[in-house]
Amino acid sequence: MKLKLLFFLTLFTLLLFNFSRAQTGGKITGSVLDEAKKPLDGATVILLLAKDSTVISSQLVNRDGSFAFQNLKDNTYLIRATYIGYKNYQGSNVVVSGQKPVDLPAFILTAAGKTLNEVAVTAKKSFIQQKIDRTVVNVGALISNTGTNALEVLQKTPGVQVDADGNITFKGKSGVMVMIDDKPTYLSAANLATYLRSLPASSLDQIELMDNPPAKYDAAGNAGVINIKTKKNTIKGFHAVLGGNYAQGFYGRNSENANLNYRTGKVNLFANLAYDEEHTWRRLEIDRDYLDANGNRTSSLKDISYFRPTNYNTNIKAGIDFYASPKTTWGIVYTGDISRDHDNSPVYSLLYGQNGGLDSTITTLNTSRNKFGSNGINLNYTHKFDSLGRELTFDLDYIRDISGGNQLFVNNSYLPDGTLTNSTTLNDDLPSTINIYSAKADYAHPLKGKAKLEAGIKSSYVNTDNAANYFNVVNGVNTIDYSKTNRFLYKENINAAYVNFNKNFGRFAIQTGLRVENTNGDGHQLGNAQRADSSFVNHYTDLFPTAYFSYNLDTAGHNVLVASYGRRVGRPNYGSLNPFTFFVDEFTQFSGNPFLKPQFTDNYKLAYSFRSLFTIALAYNYTADVQGETIHRNGDVFISTQGNIGQQKTLDLSVNTNFQPTKWWSVNLYAEVYKNTYQGAFYTGYLNQSQVTVSGNGNNQFTLSPTWSAELSGFFDTGGTYGQFVTLPKGMLNAAIQKKIWNNKATIKLTMQNILQSFSPSGTITNIADARASFHNTLDTQVARLAFTYSFGKSANTPQKRETGGADSEQSRAH
Repeated sequence: MKLKLLFFLTLFTLLLFNFSRAQTGGKITGSVLDEAKKPLDGATVILLLAKDSTVISSQLVNRDGSFAFQNLKDNTYLIRATYIGYKNYQGSNVVVSGQKPVDLPAFILTAAGKTLNEVAVTAKKSFIQQKIDRTVVNVGALISNTGTNALEVLQKTPGVQVDADGNITFKGKSGVMVMIDDKPTYLSAANLATYLRSLPASSLDQIELMDNPPAKYDAAGNAGVINIKTKKNTIKGFHAVLGGNYAQGFYGRNSENANLNYRTGKVNLFANLAYDEEHTWRRLEIDRDYLDANGNRTSSLKDISYFRPTNYNTNIKAGIDFYASPKTTWGIVYTGDISRDHDNSPVYSLLYGQNGGLDSTITTLNTSRNKFGSNGINLNYTHKFDSLGRELTFDLDYIRDISGGNQLFVNNSYLPDGTLTNSTTLNDDLPSTINIYSAKADYAHPLKGKAKLEAGIKSSYVNTDNAANYFNVVNGVNTIDYSKTNRFLYKENINAAYVNFNKNFGRFAIQTGLRVENTNGDGHQLGNAQRADSSFVNHYTDLFPTAYFSYNLDTAGHNVLVASYGRRVGRPNYGSLNPFTFFVDEFTQFSGNPFLKPQFTDNYKLAYSFRSLFTIALAYNYTADVQGETIHRNGDVFISTQGNIGQQKTLDLSVNTNFQPTKWWSVNLYAEVYKNTYQGAFYTGYLNQSQVTVSGNGNNQFTLSPTWSAELSGFFDTGGTYGQFVTLPKGMLNAAIQKKIWNNKATIKLTMQNILQSFSPSGTITNIADARASFHNTLDTQVARLAFTYSFGKSANTPQKRETGGADSEQSRAH
């Protein structure tokens, strides 16, 4: 590791101090902007000879809209700029003489008209765009995203999978950091899934997939970063999008949303409001065999659980931008989320003896009511010193999450003939409070030769207070159970700084950076009448280098090779460090692990892309002290906890392509083959497990007429290994049809999800001492949905909002 860090530090230093290396030939530089003078990231610029319009070279502009043609012979040239949804722009003649650089005024592209000679012209972004450090998915390119929510959009995103509990994996790895507008979601996996379900797809612009994020981003997130970028209109006046949908699965569900924007003078006001009511159903079956020392079955247990939760979720994101001057913007954003749910989840446990006969039956009546409230405030500032890209930004964040839950467990044991032998009642109260404070500042400074230097600092502080109060209920009287009752306090401070450098050398481009993070954690488990106090302290400082190298195999930039390396960390969730136990039933428990260590991952990747139409990539990832859910026995009880399993190695080959067989049919396909290998000793025994997995997803869009369109999409997974868990194949097929009405201002869409009822996450659990186990889920995912959206007021082709938020990874670990 030290040699690796020394290599990248040396490379970074050499590039930083030698970026002004002399170039031969002439040079033309410029930028491409929209009517609001914002960069048109992804626009194409083409260099032509003026005398006969021969194409000399072409390239995609950089993220700041800039471009540079270098090593040019003395001649007279033309430059043309194009971008989907905008009119082409062609400048006047440009004369190159000697090595004197020519810096052109910005090209301003205007939006294309709606009609031309009464023939409708429809402009649409491509579904996938490839960049040096990320893959960009344009949400609006898929009609089936209309009327859905953000979680459903992620399910159709290349390389992303969402399991039955809403846990998100990216390229076969868990631990991905999900961000909204470069701002952390600050939610546990369960609460994140709830929030994403209530966030309408109509409010989303793009999804950025970064399996190896640059140094600007927090190093947290073993599987990289998924950044969901939302829309915000900047055209003066009022604009709104209203939507609603009703879906029918086993039960009905509905959601409504409104996205509002009003700009006048120097002030821009915006608000996104959403309400979601969801009633779902799930059946979980777990089979366990208990074994003797020789591996013979001594008894077995079948757990059948039914979940019928009803969730009510309301969220709001509202803010104001004040344009103090053409170069200075102040903003304040409020985010709020109120969720409540109730569930009546019975569990039926059947115990069988050695000969297979039924010994006893236990029923657990589990009634729960939970509530969650989150309030966050963000203050942001942007100052642009000049038009060249020199910029300073800062963010201040405060988030407060308060949650609580009450559960009532009634356990009744019966003999095979139905005789009641035992009855116990347990009640719990589970309050939790999390406070998160964060401050960060970022500075970008352009250098000669279209190079750029970026740097920033960040500090965050988190304190959590989680309690678990358990009571034995006898004859209606609650008596505290000290063996289960607990209270856990945790404080954490992370300080970070980074520097990032990028530069184009003609057909060769480089981006490299270094981030340092200092972590200080302090946990305290309070004692009670039966248990003494305990505490732990963690302090560590780590370096996280990143590097990207791209090379255009041709002068037009159609064939591009990209190589990258990055190091990342996965810190334990705050709840995973909490040592007390949560109960599901008499035979199933969840427990925290205060000794859980962070995991560190090295990511290597080599990719080839052709005009963003086809990409093939080979990646290798190595993770030390990998974290994962572990299952171990305590008598007949199975206890689930997060543990450090050992090491994980992943070799991944992925292919992504989008093409158009005909004018009315467009296709996007993503497929990958990866091998996960887990090795290491932990408390359930030595684990040495590997498996090859084939997975992919695809989307077909059909333009049936100017107002009618349809879509057929789906995904598949052949199953794989994830620590102790080995999953079975699963997949899903979806269809949608859409009609535009009211001069294309409104849409009606009908979708059908999981047509073949082929999504039933199932598998086995290995490495449990003297036991074996398997699980099978039946989910309420075959759902028909009717959705309606309506847009009115002034609109803009390019959503624009300064991406705010400085608390990058803390709340993703909130529970």
